[in-house]
Amino acid sequence: MSTARVAGALLIGLPLAFNLCFFLLARSFDYPDILRRPTSEVLARFRAGGAHLLLLWWAFSLTAVLLVPLAVLLAAALVDANRAVVVVAATTGVLAGVVQFLGLIRWPFLVPCLARADADASPARREAIDIVFQSFNRYLGVAVGEHLGYLFTGGWSVLSGVALIQATNTPGWLGVAGIVVGGLLMMCSFEFVGAFEQEGWKLAATLTPIAYVAWSIWLVAVGVALIS
Repeated sequence: MSTARVAGALLIGLPLAFNLCFFLLARSFDYPDILRRPTSEVLARFRAGGAHLLLLWWAFSLTAVLLVPLAVLLAAALVDANRAVVVVAATTGVLAGVVQFLGLIRWPFLVPCLARADADASPARREAIDIVFQSFNRYLGVAVGEHLGYLFTGGWSVLSGVALIQATNTPGWLGVAGIVVGGLLMMCSFEFVGAFEQEGWKLAATLTPIAYVAWSIWLVAVGVALIS
């Protein structure tokens, strides 16, 4: 298979895998709404999910890893696009995959340990577990996974959009769509920055799921264009 076809297959497969895992987590774990509930309740639900939930989180984490080869292959597949643009785009896409993976991987490895410790913990120990869980949630989940993840994913989409416009083997409108969607994701990355750190920016919270649906559709459209 050509580089363009492999990149196209990944562009179609990644959003399908990501959204499938997200849907299954929402149905079986009430994610992401459950994060607004007390830590002890979150961990109790996690324990109740058993090995099935653990493997689901592991699979969801690995969908972020797919962005790394995807970013590199897309850069290689675009004919006549500016080399500086595609190199920076690929680098940004790799960073996006890495930080999103780091944000998600706490669930199949750190959270099970906390969930077991919370099962029969004393009040004092449960308070310590709550601090650890919430601290990792804010650091790895919000700061690394969401803030940097959205920022780098949006940046990769914008740069890839510029390259798509320049390329001779893809329609220019896909590039324009990538720039728009990427810009929206970058804006959403500031949901918990500055004055919004505690409560969050409500506009960004509303736009984030819309932006990710639009981003998924854009990925599939670019994949189809490369394969056809």
